[in-house]
Amino acid sequence: MNDTDIQWHPGFVAAMELDLMGYELYFESEHNLSRKPLQIDLLIIKKNKPTEITNEIGRVFKKYNIIEYKSPDDSLNIDTLYKVQAYAALYKSDGVTVDEKKIKEITVSLVRERKPLGLFKALEEMDIKIEMPYKGVYYIKDGMMFATQVIVTDELSNDGHIWIKSLSHKMRMVDLKILISKIKKFDNEHERELANSVINVTLRANAALVEELRGDDDMNGLLLELAEPLIKEKEKEAEIRGRQKGRQQGIIGTVDILHSLGHNDEEIKTGIMKSYNLSEEEAEKYL
Repeated sequence: MNDTDIQWHPGFVAAMELDLMGYELYFESEHNLSRKPLQIDLLIIKKNKPTEITNEIGRVFKKYNIIEYKSPDDSLNIDTLYKVQAYAALYKSDGVTVDEKKIKEITVSLVRERKPLGLFKALEEMDIKIEMPYKGVYYIKDGMMFATQVIVTDELSNDGHIWIKSLSHKMRMVDLKILISKIKKFDNEHERELANSVINVTLRANAALVEELRGDDDMNGLLLELAEPLIKEKEKEAEIRGRQKGRQQGIIGTVDILHSLGHNDEEIKTGIMKSYNLSEEEAEKYL
């Protein structure tokens, strides 16, 4: 399935919430920076209660945490980095009072499946240091207005990060089974909704694994339940394609009949444009 058909961002927001479950955090997806269409992919705000985050992704978090997510085939380059820094600066300036949001209270995280080699090379050429305190977590140590990290999900360990790692075209069968087993244990409706959002993306991105799982009696029931929206969507698409094919056959049949009755192409074109609500260009394709 093409990346443009997969809604990666809702799955990412759900995966982040699942990955950081248990901490006093507020998640705001697509936070508007202004009246113009400038949006932060995800804003995570620490609640008033002091929160020590031991999860490697959230260790750098302060009060306000701006997250930029790139789907597997999206680019993450030096311009993306500075764009998000600019977003953070706009967010910092958008307070009720002057300096309401302190620079030291704001962090920036950029998340991508693959390591952004071009970005890291550009930073090294600028003599900006990069450190990796944890597997898959890279801190940009200087040259940034805000504390900044790059998360490479492909390098994260499965322990504690299986949700965000599942947003990939490269999901393994063993990990998909673990994911589905975890969903079985969720009793909380909100947690189950988050998990369904993630698994919906995973199933779309890994259609071949879905076919393999169909023969697994332990997984098949839940799999069908989780895949039901996707299956219904495919059935609807097939129904639409069927209607379109039937309509095309109807137009072709009408053209043949009008030809047999001696009508010329101009008359036939006018007739099918009116009968089938076609544009002149569409109608000419049937002549």
